[in-house]
Amino acid sequence: MGHGLPHTLRDAGLDFLAFGLKQAQACLFAGLFFLSVFLVPKAGWAGIPRYDLLLVIALGIQAVMVWTKLETWDELKAISLFHVVGFALEVFKTSSHIQSWSYPDPGFTKVLGVPLFSGFMYAAVGSYIIQAWRLLDLRILHHPPYWMATLLACAIYANFFTHHFIGDYRWYLAACTLGLYARATVVFTPRQRPLRMPLLLSFVLIGFFIWLAENISTFMGIWKYPNQMGAWTTVHVSKWSSWSLLVIMTFTIVTHLKHVKARVHVPE
Repeated sequence: MGHGLPHTLRDAGLDFLAFGLKQAQACLFAGLFFLSVFLVPKAGWAGIPRYDLLLVIALGIQAVMVWTKLETWDELKAISLFHVVGFALEVFKTSSHIQSWSYPDPGFTKVLGVPLFSGFMYAAVGSYIIQAWRLLDLRILHHPPYWMATLLACAIYANFFTHHFIGDYRWYLAACTLGLYARATVVFTPRQRPLRMPLLLSFVLIGFFIWLAENISTFMGIWKYPNQMGAWTTVHVSKWSSWSLLVIMTFTIVTHLKHVKARVHVPE
């Protein structure tokens, strides 16, 4: 017994370290992209606006990840879908009728007022989930039926648009999520032994770190909310729930990838 506790603590520490290192590796796309947000000057470089430089950098990172086989072509298709879905949301949210936020800087690659690089911020979430699945050998137990998960994901996405007209139903959707994923568990292997975590907890944690990244991005002036036009303020904590719901939508798309689907257990 005297030797058991230190040994257990040592294993737990090594597992935690391995988990952290693999999480950092899974964030490769997002990490490099947000590093470029820090490094690219607000005024751009060599006459090229900042938004256009960020697009070139994002495309370069994505190309290297496919070329080095860190991502497959099937995974790239899913990530491209995240880009399209995210860009459509950006166009709506920044429109003159909604004005939830804005991209104040100039750019040659802005379409309908939204820089094309913005879709990569959503694609980065998908890339992280795909990389984490591979690096941590993820398995999902007690995943809800696919049609239910897909219907919920569509409702979550629709609510980002419709809440401007018919009310915000995010907490009703959150309640549905709790019921649907209550038994779902993610099994991950940082080192040798598999560990478990409630899938809902992972959604909330990922949402929190995206919220932190959003605070950094708005502080750097990449985009701004109306209350940040005069001086920067922290992004409202309610955005954490929005990001957590968006993670669920992204996760649902990833689970439709053939090699991922084989690792998802749906009870009969």
